[in-house]
Amino acid sequence: MEGGKEKKAYTKACAIIEMTPEDMKRLNVWKNTNVRVSNEFGSVTVKAVVADQGLHPGDAYMPMGPWSNMVVDPNTYSTGMPTFKGTPIEIEVAINEPIYDSQELVRRACGLKV
Repeated sequence: MEGGKEKKAYTKACAIIEMTPEDMKRLNVWKNTNVRVSNEFGSVTVKAVVADQGLHPGDAYMPMGPWSNMVVDPNTYSTGMPTFKGTPIEIEVAINEPIYDSQELVRRACGLKV
């Protein structure tokens, strides 16, 4: 983020979902494959990477940023902050779908012309 949120390095660092090797195998996802993460709140395409933290099978991790915000429940339960953890998602291989940089992602989410 220090280099700027419009930089390719920011997209590379944050437009990802970390998964366990077991879950990647079960879903037929190869490392560095584009995947669509979806739920009732939205959908976003990110890169699947092997977890470098202690995730349990069935769990996945996305860094905080505009990509994860696309699938976060907007309800803050009067706290002013959404619940970032424990959000159910579906993951599908999306090899031919692009991963948008942060600016393009926000433009599209706001319905602005591209």
